[in-house]
Amino acid sequence: MHPATNEHSMMGKVFTTITVTNRADQILARNGVIPEANIRSITLQNVLADTGATMLCLPASVIEQLGLELAREVTAETAMGIGSARIFQDAKLSISGRDGTFECLELPGGGSAVLGVIPLEAMGLEPDLKNQTLKVLPIEATETYLTIL
Repeated sequence: MHPATNEHSMMGKVFTTITVTNRADQILARNGVIPEANIRSITLQNVLADTGATMLCLPASVIEQLGLELAREVTAETAMGIGSARIFQDAKLSISGRDGTFECLELPGGGSAVLGVIPLEAMGLEPDLKNQTLKVLPIEATETYLTIL
């Protein structure tokens, strides 16, 4: 446990490890445009799984390191209030044996990565607050988190 935290401040929070890969790089490598060794990827520890956040949120330095492409600028509400934010595309997430490609919101001024509800739900992951872990929901033929109505 980090010296500046105590058990009470960590209660009810779920942290996980994620790997983020530039999906556009993967496509270029598959098509022989770049070598596979040039696919940009990063593993981040202690990422907060937060169902109060909508999207994957990454620090600007991580987005730059991955070389993600800007999709658009939006107005977003953060802890600092309402302001302009940038959304990047083609962030492929790998978590607990599940993969998915998502947009991500840039966290201006640094900050720690946050895993929001859209990627959590799409990948069949659910925060287990009591045990402070991510629960991987079933996807077998007899039981699945996916629903089609």
